[in-house]
Amino acid sequence: MDEQHSMAKLVRELRELTGLTQEKFAARLGVTFPTINRWENDRAKPSPLALEKIESLLCSLGDKGKALHKAYFGKEA
Repeated sequence: MDEQHSMAKLVRELRELTGLTQEKFAARLGVTFPTINRWENDRAKPSPLALEKIESLLCSLGDKGKALHKAYFGKEA
């Protein structure tokens, strides 16, 4: 994943796409608010399990999530 497509950017873009606050987004992914905050500020990276949940959430968004999924995971949702 290149600099342009950082995990921090993915997490923020996905959260904005869902229209959720950091708190609600954290609950949706089963993590804490500080975790989301660290991810968005590039102070930590999602675990492999969290990445699976992020990818699953992207896929569940249908057409809205397709472009992000392709950009960050390199394949169609």
